[in-house]
Amino acid sequence: MKIRLEDLQACFQGVIPATMATADAEGEPNVTYISQVYYVDPSHVALSCQFFNKTRRNVAENPYAAVDLWDPRTFELYRLELRFDHLETAGPLFDTMAARIQVIASHSGMKGIFRLLSADVYEVLSLRRVAEFVDPLASPPAEPADWDPESPSHPPPDQLSELRGLQAISGRIARAHDLEELLATTLAGLDELFTFGHSMVLVPDDRECRLVAIASRGYGAEGVGGEIAIGDGVMGIAAAERRMIRVAGVGTEIRYGRTIRERFADREGRRDLAPEIPLPGLPDARAQLALPLLAGDRLVGVLGFESRDPLAFDEWDEAFLQIVANQIAMGIDRMQEDEEEAAPAVPARPALEAPAECDRKLRFVYFRNDETIFLGDEYLVRNVPAKIFWKILNQHQREGRTEFSNRELRMDPSLGLPGYKDNLESRLILLRKRLAEKCPWVRMVPVRRGRFALEIESAVELIERDSA
Repeated sequence: MKIRLEDLQACFQGVIPATMATADAEGEPNVTYISQVYYVDPSHVALSCQFFNKTRRNVAENPYAAVDLWDPRTFELYRLELRFDHLETAGPLFDTMAARIQVIASHSGMKGIFRLLSADVYEVLSLRRVAEFVDPLASPPAEPADWDPESPSHPPPDQLSELRGLQAISGRIARAHDLEELLATTLAGLDELFTFGHSMVLVPDDRECRLVAIASRGYGAEGVGGEIAIGDGVMGIAAAERRMIRVAGVGTEIRYGRTIRERFADREGRRDLAPEIPLPGLPDARAQLALPLLAGDRLVGVLGFESRDPLAFDEWDEAFLQIVANQIAMGIDRMQEDEEEAAPAVPARPALEAPAECDRKLRFVYFRNDETIFLGDEYLVRNVPAKIFWKILNQHQREGRTEFSNRELRMDPSLGLPGYKDNLESRLILLRKRLAEKCPWVRMVPVRRGRFALEIESAVELIERDSA
């Protein structure tokens, strides 16, 4: 079978670093590792240029180069003979390659230093498998194959099964009664039907400078409310760039970044900083995929995936999950517009009185300047979810109220919700999940769309202070 450039997609993932050989006008060679070899079209690739002064000088004198690529599944070696065509320092190709460099730099503490200078585009003159590279005793030698851009591609996978799976997930999104159900059933469907076992949905915070996790699959109950700055890591860069980001073979960088973050967060308690919850994540993740959730030009969230398999995500996953991401984005956007239904009210269950012999007392402390609530000495929630919770706790204590509506929250100027697309539903999801994880004696129970009941099973003390 003839080799096509697009058949080497696993080699382009960067799991095994590629090497590049050049020579100057006098024929003196230079060999270096390169961060990315990017497939452009059936006869062109782009190479990342960061620090390679010697390589760049050589190419300026002699435009020919050779690149060795390894298949991480079979360890077979492929050699590309190239001729320099042009370089790009802006545009879609440059932005796509630069985003992966940003991810690696973010995880390794080299943000702003380790960056893409240009995407150097080369014409592929020849492509061959180096047959003698793999030990013939370990596996039977294959016949050498020449590159042929015109040869037929591999047969497609079972497209009907994929279409039915997409139909099932689309149906779950369409039938969801609220945002929490939409996210939970969609992530469950992606796991059950397509084995995307570790996934999460993040939404921008009130200041749109951080992403907050409001739904996840495969990580247990941990990480609800987990945060990452927009512009950091795979999820943050996907949000900042408004583009899909896929990285593979960066397990070391991911582990390094998480270790540094955890050590910094633990230092002296860090009570002088706003409390943070780390994102859920596999400690040994080798591949990540993040897709921005866009409603028009607005970022409404990020859909993220992780895997221990460095080759877990490919072009098919990108295309398929982009369709799902678009539907999730439309669902989130729709849910933010929905007000309470005009159906007859469902009586809310009354707040439960604490038993006479119960000596449990919940002490909630609200810090006005930080807009943060602590349960005793433990951080609970902040920003708009904190202001919502403090409002309903006070109304419950003063007036005995147990039922509240989304509409009244939207109309309360003290909460600081924007006048358009306020993401209230996602704030309420975060608040409910944080209570379920940290304070199960207080619950916010939906009674119908746009209304919820507050249930309390303990005595409550409310304390308000200026700052922590």
